[in-house]
Amino acid sequence: MQHQPLLAAVDLGSNSFRFQIARVENDQLYMLDGGRESVRLAAGLTEDRYLDAAAQQRALDALSRFAERLRGFPREAVRVVGTNSLRVAKNAIDFIPQAEHILGFPIEVIAGHEEARLIYLGVAHGLPPSPNNRLVMDIGGGSTEFIIGNGLNSLKLESLYMGCVSFSNRFFPDGKINKTNLKQAENAARSELQSIVADYRGQWQDAFGSSGTAKMLSDVLVLNGFSPSGMTRAGMEKLRAHLLSVGDVHKLTLQGLRGDRLPVLAGGFSIMYAAFCELEIEQMQPAIGALREGVLYDLLGRFYDNDMRDMTTEQFMLRYHVDVRQAQRVEKLASQLAQQLLIDSADETASRILGWAAKLHEIGISVAHSGYHKHTAYILANADMPGFSKKEQARLSLLALGQRGNLNKAIFTDMTVQDTALVMSLRLSTLFFRNRSDVEPPKLQVFFSGTKFHLILPSDWLARNPATHAALQEEIQQWKILKICMQLDGQQENVSI
Repeated sequence: MQHQPLLAAVDLGSNSFRFQIARVENDQLYMLDGGRESVRLAAGLTEDRYLDAAAQQRALDALSRFAERLRGFPREAVRVVGTNSLRVAKNAIDFIPQAEHILGFPIEVIAGHEEARLIYLGVAHGLPPSPNNRLVMDIGGGSTEFIIGNGLNSLKLESLYMGCVSFSNRFFPDGKINKTNLKQAENAARSELQSIVADYRGQWQDAFGSSGTAKMLSDVLVLNGFSPSGMTRAGMEKLRAHLLSVGDVHKLTLQGLRGDRLPVLAGGFSIMYAAFCELEIEQMQPAIGALREGVLYDLLGRFYDNDMRDMTTEQFMLRYHVDVRQAQRVEKLASQLAQQLLIDSADETASRILGWAAKLHEIGISVAHSGYHKHTAYILANADMPGFSKKEQARLSLLALGQRGNLNKAIFTDMTVQDTALVMSLRLSTLFFRNRSDVEPPKLQVFFSGTKFHLILPSDWLARNPATHAALQEEIQQWKILKICMQLDGQQENVSI
């Protein structure tokens, strides 16, 4: 990638949308402009998990304002991530294209573990060096992330399905707080926490809270004399008693409590209080960084050949005992074919997706050799893959599934021309290297119009390699399923279907 003087990150959270612009100096980031819009996307999720029209409109309005601030940025210098509400909304597939059109940049919906990794990356860059393990907790609108890390490295990552918006709507819909609903909210949070208590309790020395809820609670506790610094267990007990004595968030007159935080205060407090109890937290400091800073540092790494996706690919190759030489053979040929097929629509993203898919195309063999491409596709679609968005994982899975076997019409018919070309490249590469040797394949020429595919190679080579010739004839029949004419041309023969 080329050097970029400015980078931008956009965090489409379940409570707030935020953007951050940073200036790049060598390998450091200096934060410049930023903005926040209170969208409360999670409040627009219906019981059957559809985003209602009002929430969608709030989101689109906010993005139109962000778009003005990001105008002129090259596509590769901006990364936009969607979190829990866009993960769970059933109509996200319809909403996201509208949002991308208004914002002018693609939106990546990231998995909970990836969100946690990026949060820790943002927090860690804003903290002084320390040998201690750190607990980072981030209460979002629809999910809460818990990370234990050391230095810049995350050690444990979890994302639990509870957030300040969802809990406020569920337990405090009218803003009223009493012993019954507060206890219900706290017990619900404590129940969610049971899945991580054994792994997290006692595994860290310093605790930090990132994002709006943690900062708000810290400000309230300190400014109102409940806590001397940050959040303390004693201070949380005092604030809990105060909330019960007032009984209504709309009647609170606490210093440090902004009006836009009132609707989500009770839900956020319940989750934080439950975490203090279950994880035995005595003190927590607010963190400077959060998800958007983590996204920026991750994006910076991509410009300085420190792409987390490359590291994840290498780790998966080790974990699943990939035959590295075979992966390299397939990757090299697939790349050569794709360069010819994508001559009019080549981009760096497509070539990198193909490269990762080629390196990982056989990881399913570790499950079972029979149908290994299906096992590979499942792993790539569902595994936690740090650095990859859900959309990128879906493309990797598609390529893995299409590397061999039947081109199932129900799955592959709606592929873009670009992804069709990538599948072709990977299929041919695996086909020509089935003998798993270093013998060079023949010189290949390929052309693809979108509906017709030409493969040209020496006819004498085909005569000397009847098994491959037969496999190519089968390929012709497979592509016919997708109404793509594959034509095999040699100097002395022409087989066309």
